[in-house]
Amino acid sequence: MSDTSDDPHADLADQVVSQWRAARPDLDPTPFLVIGRMHRVANALTTELVRVYAEFGLGEGEFDVLATLRRQGGDFALTPSDLSEQTVVTSGAVTKRVDRLEVRGYVERRPSGADGRSRLVALTPAGRELIDRAFTAHMANEARLIEALSPTDRAGLEHGLRVLAQSLGV
Repeated sequence: MSDTSDDPHADLADQVVSQWRAARPDLDPTPFLVIGRMHRVANALTTELVRVYAEFGLGEGEFDVLATLRRQGGDFALTPSDLSEQTVVTSGAVTKRVDRLEVRGYVERRPSGADGRSRLVALTPAGRELIDRAFTAHMANEARLIEALSPTDRAGLEHGLRVLAQSLGV
């Protein structure tokens, strides 16, 4: 494919690959058809996801902390180190997120029952109510974002992304 102008489905990735084929015919630029598109889609998805979090007064990191605590069940609490591990951010980033949420009354720090020196971060009733509303909207938004995909396309994409994620160790 050296010219994408005839293809009504051609996008920027097709154009970039076409240009690289002309500029460097010795290389295979087709991985960009996947990587370039994934990068552009990831950026667009982030914008769409963050827009919904903002409707609830939350940033991406704050939503992540509340959702992580909510899905724990039980007392909706984790140690800061467990929270850091599950949200895949540094302990410093967790501390900042928890500080912001604590000031707003959505989480509280309390002593761990197992170890008096250890602390737990737990959802407050206000935090649980907020994340339940925000997560409901988030799931509706995610469904909207993938509605262009058929069930077969969704299954294939989900499988391919799982394989790629596992190969990258993420």
